[in-house]
Amino acid sequence: MSVRSGRPPRSGSTGWFQPLALVLRLLVLGVGLGVITGTVLKQLAPRMAQGAMDTPRIGAGTTPVAPLQQGIPLGSFEPREELTALSARWKALAAAQKDLKVGGFLLVLDDGRFAQLNSDTPLPAASSIKTPILLVALEDLDRGKLRWGEPLPLTKEVVGGGAGWMASRPVGTRFPFYEAATEMIRVSDNSATNLVIKRVGGKLAINARFQALGLPATVLNNWLPDLEGTNTTSPHDLARSIALVDTGAKLSPRARDHFRTIMGTSRTNTLLPAGVLRGIGGDSSDPDSELLARGITVLNKTGDIGIAYADAGLIELPNGQRAVAAFMVKGPFNDPRSTDLIRAMAAALSETLIGRSPAPTPR
Repeated sequence: MSVRSGRPPRSGSTGWFQPLALVLRLLVLGVGLGVITGTVLKQLAPRMAQGAMDTPRIGAGTTPVAPLQQGIPLGSFEPREELTALSARWKALAAAQKDLKVGGFLLVLDDGRFAQLNSDTPLPAASSIKTPILLVALEDLDRGKLRWGEPLPLTKEVVGGGAGWMASRPVGTRFPFYEAATEMIRVSDNSATNLVIKRVGGKLAINARFQALGLPATVLNNWLPDLEGTNTTSPHDLARSIALVDTGAKLSPRARDHFRTIMGTSRTNTLLPAGVLRGIGGDSSDPDSELLARGITVLNKTGDIGIAYADAGLIELPNGQRAVAAFMVKGPFNDPRSTDLIRAMAAALSETLIGRSPAPTPR
């Protein structure tokens, strides 16, 4: 009788092990596919979302939607259609003050509408010439000819009286370029202006640059403050110097930002901004804030030497358009009619372009 050694085969255990192994394999395969699918969808999601936004859905009862406009055109300095009624109104306002020499210019950069009154006539620039000086200096910054933080030494030659505080500092004090450029506009500092003029090459060099920019009436004959009024410009030149920046014709985007930021620091808002506010039915001791509440911004620079007044700026309108405007008046010393006339011409401008604007909602 023979005896079998070893364990008998476990046929019963084989029956349940194989299905279990198959289930485990399927689970592993499912997890793997889930991970792969999730990774792919994560990578494709931004593109799919972009495609959903860019591609209009077309189906029953739907209308194709045009793609969104990519940005607003910057416009150009190109007068096309004269606002003859506004030009005539300026002429009438000036005619009522026969002993005053008056000039004005407006251009809506987006569509070329313009108004003018003796716009190319050279008049004493006073501190309004600081705007084209700022443009020239920022061109040099763009070209790498000067640095934003470059120290500018105060010398006896550039110390100027009148507006500003830098003249009170000891000769030899060094101011960074950005501070001189800002104070030149913010408080109309004359010593800061002379520092910038000297740094960009002096009067002869800067006059050549003005001509190259298409500013034929803009001539620097004297250091600031130039109380005699020998430095000249015109309303057309002042408006053009601002438009060249805002339309992108001059300066890089970064330098253009510097220009706008510096122009926005100007403290004097009693001429162009106050006049614009008056024209839309407003009155405030703080015109800039009141205008901003109505969707209007004015970035301006004034000039005042008693015998001559000027103001020029960029006006951002409530409809998103932008305009450049400049006004200049020469008359008797400290005659209030000069400043009143600038405000009246600015008011006529805003009545034409904006009309009566609703008062801001009380807060």
